[in-house]
Amino acid sequence: MPNPLINLQNVDFAYRPERPVLRDCSLTLSAGQRMALCGANGSGKTTLLHLVVGLLKPSAGVIEVFGRERRKEADFYEVRRRVGLLFQEPDDQLFCPTVLEDVAFGPLNLGWPREEVRQVVAETLTQLGLAGYQSRITYQLSGGEKRLVALATVLAMRPDVLLLDEPVGGLDDEASKRLLNILKSLPQAMIFVSHDHRFRRQLATHAVRLNEGRIEEAAL
Repeated sequence: MPNPLINLQNVDFAYRPERPVLRDCSLTLSAGQRMALCGANGSGKTTLLHLVVGLLKPSAGVIEVFGRERRKEADFYEVRRRVGLLFQEPDDQLFCPTVLEDVAFGPLNLGWPREEVRQVVAETLTQLGLAGYQSRITYQLSGGEKRLVALATVLAMRPDVLLLDEPVGGLDDEASKRLLNILKSLPQAMIFVSHDHRFRRQLATHAVRLNEGRIEEAAL
C-alpha cells in the first residue's frame, strides 16, 4: 500500500498552554481523496491546515508529508512547493499590485521561464472564469473575485495536494458551481474546510470532524 500523502500522528497544539486546540490529533490523507474537514468555529480546522505546511509547529506528535517526517523549517520547503494552501482570507494571500503579478509570483519564484509563466497564468485565470483579469488592480476586486484570484495563485503552482480553507466563501451561486466543477475535475487529493453543506456533499469523498481537538469520522 502506498504511503499516505499527509499523515498526522498524535499531534498537540495550543496558542496558549491553558487552552489546547489540538490534542492527540491524528489524520491521514491518501491519493485520490477529497476530505471535508468539519467542526465548530474555533475547533482548530485552520490551525490543522497551517500545521501541515509548517506555518505552525506542534508541541507534540509527528507530521509526515510525502512519506517524510517534517520537523525543522527546512523540512517544509519542499512541502510548500508541492502543497497549495488557500487561506481563509484572500487578503492574506494577495500582496502584489496586479492579478498577473500575484498569480505569477509562485511560479517565478520556482524559476519557471517567464513565457511559460504567462501561459500558465492565462490558462489558470480562464479556468476560473477570470480571463482577461491580468491587468486588474488586486485591491479593487470584489471579495468573490479576490477569492478566485487567491485560488488561481495556488493552482498556478501545479501543486500535488490542495488545502482549501473556505474556498466558496463570498462566492455567488454561479461562481460556487463553477468552482465545484473545477475542483471535482482536478486530480489532486485535497483537504477542504467549508460551512456550505451542499458544497461538501458534492465535492468530498469522505468527511472528518474536529471535536475537542481530535479527529472523528463524520457523515457528509
